[in-house]
Parts: sequence; C-alpha cells; structure tokens
Amino acid sequence: MNAYRIITKKRDGGSLSSEELEFFIRGFAEGFVADYQMSAFLMAVFLNGMTTEETVALTEVMMGTGKVLDLSAIAGKKVDKHSTGGVGDKVSLVLAPLVAAAGVRVPMVSGRTLGHTGGTLDKLESIPGFRTLLSSDEFVRNVEQVGFAIAAQSSEFVPADGGMYALRGVTGTVESTPLIVSSILSKKFAAGIDSIVFDVKCGAGAFMSDFSEAQGLAQELVHVSSVMGKTGRAIITDMSQPLGFTVGNVLEVKESIECLRGRGPDDVREITLELGTEMLSLAGVDSDAVKARRRLERLLDGGRALEAFAKFVGAQGGDRRVIDDFTLLPNASSVETVVAEGEGFVSSIDARALGELCVEMGGGRRRRDEEVDKSVGFSLFVKVGDEVSKGDPLCEVHLNRGASSILGRVADAFRISETPCERRKLILGRLPEVPG
Repeated sequence: MNAYRIITKKRDGGSLSSEELEFFIRGFAEGFVADYQMSAFLMAVFLNGMTTEETVALTEVMMGTGKVLDLSAIAGKKVDKHSTGGVGDKVSLVLAPLVAAAGVRVPMVSGRTLGHTGGTLDKLESIPGFRTLLSSDEFVRNVEQVGFAIAAQSSEFVPADGGMYALRGVTGTVESTPLIVSSILSKKFAAGIDSIVFDVKCGAGAFMSDFSEAQGLAQELVHVSSVMGKTGRAIITDMSQPLGFTVGNVLEVKESIECLRGRGPDDVREITLELGTEMLSLAGVDSDAVKARRRLERLLDGGRALEAFAKFVGAQGGDRRVIDDFTLLPNASSVETVVAEGEGFVSSIDARALGELCVEMGGGRRRRDEEVDKSVGFSLFVKVGDEVSKGDPLCEVHLNRGASSILGRVADAFRISETPCERRKLILGRLPEVPG
C-alpha cells in the first residue's frame, strides 16, 4: 500500500477502503505523506466524491489521529453547534455563552478562516492574550468550570484535520460534501459531544449557493452523525448577504459583544435563538420550543450570557477589559466610507465579494502559513430591502493598505434598484435527526 496508488484510485473514481484511508490519513498526520500528495488527494475527492461509507471511515480515521475526549464525568449532555461557513457569521461567539448560561455544556473545537469565510478562532484571537490552543486537560476543565470552551485543533485534537483544513482553503477544494462532513464531524466528535446542531448556510456567501446542495449537505451531516451514534439536527439559513452588519475579525467580536448585551443585529439574534432552542432540546433541558426560546431571551437580555462570555475570555487568557473598552482591541489605520451613487432600494449585497475582498485586505488567508490582519473589514449600514438616497453611507471599509484599489470594488458589491424588493427569509429549512 502506498500514497500514490491511493491517490490514483480515487482520481479514477474508485472507492477507498477503511484500510487505505487509515494508511493515507495517518501517514499525513505523521509526516510521511507530503502536503503535495494530500493536495492531490483532496482534489481527487473534490472531483469524484465519496460514498457514505467512505465518508464515515474518513471521519473515524481523522478522529483517530488525535485524542478523543471522554466527558462522561461532566454531568448532563454535551451539545455543540457548527456552521458550514459564511460571511459575517459570528454566531458561535454569542451562542456558546448563551447556551452555557442556560446550564448546557458546550465543548467546541472550531476552525480558522477558510476561503472567503471567516473563522471563529481568528475572531477570538483578536482579543489580546486570548489562547485558542489548549491542552485536552485545559479544554475539559473549562467545559466543566466555565460551561464551554472554544479551541483549535492541535497535536492532541484531530491533527490530520488541521493540515487538511488549511490545504483545502488554498487548493480550491473547500466545496466538497465529504470533505466538509469529515472535517466538521471529526473535530466535533473528538471533543466528546453527545449531539450537535448544524447551521448549514445557503446563498452567494456560502460554500453551498444552491438550496438543493445545502439540503444535501445537511442530510449527509445528520445521517453520518446518526451512523456514528450521535444525534444531529440541521437548520438551513440564508447567506445571500452578510450576517449582521460587520465582516472582519475584530469588528465581528465587537458586534458579538453588542449582541451579548441584548442589542446587536436582528438576524444574528434570530439565528442564535433558533440554534440555541434546538440545543436546549437536544440537551434535554427544555423540549418546549416556545419556553426554551423565552428562557434564552431572558438570559441574553439580562446579561447572563455576557457574564459567561467574560468568564470564558479570562479562562482562556484573554483581556476581559475589552468587553467594556473596545479601544483595547486592534484598530485599522484607515476607515473609508462607501456611499450610494443613486437612490432606490438595496436589492443585493454580494457577500462572497465582500468576503474575498476582506481576504485580499489581509483579513483571511491565501497561503496556509499566512498571518491574518485582525483589524480590517467592513461595517455595513444597510441590508437588502433598505431604501437609500444618493450619498447615503452603505458601509465603512477598515483597512491598512490599498484603499484606492479596494473602495470601487466594495461599491460594486451593493446593487441599488428603482423598485422595492422583498427582505430575505432567514430560515430556509430544517432537518430533524435521522432515527438511529
């Protein structure tokens, strides 16, 4: 058995055995399968897909490259959430402390920027001193004492996925259902969770732009979870425009804190409450959706979720003072305003274009080892359906370089029409768990 034959077998449309996947993935984690071989493998999977059996085997092998946590000593069911990625998606930063404040333990192994989408870890690392690389003991302790933890993959946590995830982001192999499913589930199940809610994004700013594609991904996530003995539910949500009013690491941290104060954008709040309601149901805390939602609203508006977030920041080495003093967070050297060139109604905001521009400005990665500029991004003033007059501000651009080349393309991301248009529906579909 060798890496070359495994690559060519998948290149030619063959199905790989669990033994072949074990050899290849473990070889990559241990360093004798090279980055360029893994890149070829990822492209072969991207082009030819995988059977459900292959996807399950791939997920199990990836999990097995690191430690799989046993959280059974911590009382109650452990529940997590995962978003398939979007632009302006900062929901995890609000949802995890909110659900923890409701008494549910949330162990979350998360990711970094991928393609044009932001990453939870990069956002959190905008907070001075914040650590996302935790030992397994630290991770378990924080879940038990704080109520939740958000950590990166490490040599202990699914090391194979860390390298594969980074390569996918720079080799054009992100939008692959088996690669998405195995990446998500290997991280999540290694963290010792009992059940999970998936936020499957759909639209121009998502990896799945078509509803049928998003539905297929949701079905595979829930089905593979069931095959592996876990309970999964999925909500398909709109990502045709940025979520909230900010795009970019530190800007999204600020907006998340505003949401935790009971303020913040309606769409971020709505998705947070929808996902949180499902998580409370899965944890057995409250199966009545109306009561669960009201409970979460009280925790959010009453400051309990913000208290949980502050405790979490301190537990992972971050400066808790940023919650009350945003001047302690990094700021871009320049802020430019893009205005409407005519009057009418905002008919579309190209989320993918803004995500790609944020990467170009330094807010994401084009190379695996590239540093991220936490301060750059966009602050929007409008949503699809809003009426604007000529000269009204559409968004602020926070940047440190290249203003002249960026601003015109930012303006192109906004479309103004003469006639009113409908506001986007936020929740597009749901998928209950597959019976085991």
